[in-house]
Amino acid sequence: MRSCVHTKMWWSRAFLTGWLLLLVQLLCLEAVPISIDKTKVQEPEKKTEEPPASVDTGLHYDRYLREVIDFLEKDQHFREKLHNTDMEDIKQGKLAKELDFVSHHVRTKLDELKRQEVNRLRTLIKAKQDLEGGNDIAVDHQALLKQFEYLNHMNPHTFEVEDLDRLIRSATKDLENYDKERHEEFKRYEMMKEHDRREHLKTLDDEQRRKEEEHYEEMKKKHADHPKVNHPGSQNQLKEVWEEADGLDPEDFDPKTFFNLHDTNGDGFFDEQELEALFTKELEKIYDPTNEEDDMVEMEEERLRMREHVMNEVDSNKDRLVSLDEFLVATKKKEFLEPDSWETLEQNQAYTDEEMREFEEHLAQQEQDLNQKAFDLQKQRDELERQQEQLNAQKMELQQAVEHMERLKSQKGDTPPEVLVEGNAVLEMPAADNQLHEAQPQEHDPAPQAPQNTPQDTHQEHHGQQNQDQAQHGLPQTHDNIPPGHQEVQNNLP
Repeated sequence: MRSCVHTKMWWSRAFLTGWLLLLVQLLCLEAVPISIDKTKVQEPEKKTEEPPASVDTGLHYDRYLREVIDFLEKDQHFREKLHNTDMEDIKQGKLAKELDFVSHHVRTKLDELKRQEVNRLRTLIKAKQDLEGGNDIAVDHQALLKQFEYLNHMNPHTFEVEDLDRLIRSATKDLENYDKERHEEFKRYEMMKEHDRREHLKTLDDEQRRKEEEHYEEMKKKHADHPKVNHPGSQNQLKEVWEEADGLDPEDFDPKTFFNLHDTNGDGFFDEQELEALFTKELEKIYDPTNEEDDMVEMEEERLRMREHVMNEVDSNKDRLVSLDEFLVATKKKEFLEPDSWETLEQNQAYTDEEMREFEEHLAQQEQDLNQKAFDLQKQRDELERQQEQLNAQKMELQQAVEHMERLKSQKGDTPPEVLVEGNAVLEMPAADNQLHEAQPQEHDPAPQAPQNTPQDTHQEHHGQQNQDQAQHGLPQTHDNIPPGHQEVQNNLP
């Protein structure tokens, strides 16, 4: 039985596990009437199984991919063509040509989606340039957009046949490489863990280092001491699930019944998530989250290895799905009935000694680069602090100069200070002002009086008149009766 409800759930699960190729099952299955009672019972379960909107394929263009497919799904013509198109034709781009026949509304929406995606990529490019210090450098968006193979960068405005073809090809290739990238991430995780352990040992003395090494070896032995792990996908492994998880007699094991029991969404296929669920019992033999020696990251890597192995052995058409026919064929092979032993991760180190050496050299270079950047930043900070101190000093000097000028300005507007002379308060003035003051009458005199000549003054006046007469006749002038303190001044006069 196939229904659109089942197919929509299929597509959601595909995005959860990263399968672009499930689009075929999503659209090519026709709805079949079902009973009212069954609908009432199953509908809530289907809603709970749908992944949240935030779950995606892991591709950086996941949202764009999903939105394009959602709108293509709404076009009846495209759905019908997809129903009659096999997997190989989809990969070769034959389906993309049907884009010319979809409705105008869908094409308009696809154009809008593409413009939004191009703008998103341009924003990312600009942000990357800014982080790398290229704020003032002109960005050639057309050249940089070439790296994004899933859309036609030469036409950023409309969604064409080439865009759909690029999207299908890129997503197929990227999803096929997704597991490989996960393996590489795990390898880096393992090497970093070993690197941190070695660096920790360097900080210990000889006795502490010896104890730490003994503890490490003890944990390795403890982790390796576990029950035998069955070969994934073998008869023994599936019978163990049949007995312990399903509660059935292993003597009554039936492959077809087993398949139907564990095809949890009832679509006639084992997807990657359903396959991985079959290995839980085997993984529990090796890993316990409460044990110090068991690493849950390693457990997920072991689960991935098991699922990949079964897919390689059973998925004959390489569509990342195991159909009932493929499963039944595999149960008749020798590998299913008499499998080889399964080597777990502790028996297969994720990296080589050469890879570890290169990894540590890379870390050392990164640390050196970071230290150099830190040193340069510290120099810049010291220089900025020095410049700040200079600016503060200049600011202080300027402030003091302004205050000094303000004081001078205020002093000019103030009354000169008084001094006491013979018990009387008089104003303190410069010498020239005193002479001018002496020449002026005192304010307390009732009226100015004519000066009276003393005999000495009469003699000086007579002598001055005599010198004037002598000067007129060319005779030398006399200096009699000149006060002693004024003779040098007088001699220096012309």
